[in-house]
Amino acid sequence: MHVVEDIDTMQRLSSRLRQEGKTIGFVPTMGALHAGHMSLIEKARIDTDVVVVSIFVNPTQFGPGEDYREYPRDVEADTRKVEDAGVDILFTPSVQSMYPEGYNTYVEVKGLSEILCGKFRPGHFRGVATVVLKLFNIVMPHRAYFGYKDYQQGVIIKKMTQDLNLPIDIVMLPIVRDEDGLALSSRNLYLTPDERRSATGLYRSLKMAKALFLNGER
Repeated sequence: MHVVEDIDTMQRLSSRLRQEGKTIGFVPTMGALHAGHMSLIEKARIDTDVVVVSIFVNPTQFGPGEDYREYPRDVEADTRKVEDAGVDILFTPSVQSMYPEGYNTYVEVKGLSEILCGKFRPGHFRGVATVVLKLFNIVMPHRAYFGYKDYQQGVIIKKMTQDLNLPIDIVMLPIVRDEDGLALSSRNLYLTPDERRSATGLYRSLKMAKALFLNGER
């Protein structure tokens, strides 16, 4: 597995792979990898010739008072996981290289970014769209893989890709859940045992509502 930190090196490598006729599958992450990420990697390995995973904790999608500094980071463990999963290239750019001094260009997907989660996290999806577009331009993938756990994010990325005529297929994959039904997430590490039990309540309620509906309850 190649570990690449430099943006120019990654772009040259991707250009060469494309010239060789190889298809590139891309899984962008912020690290703290779990089985949900692994499911995206597994699908990319099936679909494409070369799998690239990025690990980059993106500061522009964190708002004031959010957990940018505390966000779980374990690059050594993540590197072992992706290597064991058969990833070909791990891309780990620095914040300074992605947002050099004087950086002032951002991407906004109007309408979709100000509702739901975006209503309570102003600027979050601007940061997401910006970093994903930058990563797309660097890695030059044919396909990029995301999970339905972050549904609004997936819709926004699909719309951005369509509106900007990017030649990339956006592949959305099912949510991966733990045994108790909680969707796998890097931030689950923050939860106490009591909070974790409470966090499964929404999933259990939705399953109950579905069962009632299918049994004729209106």
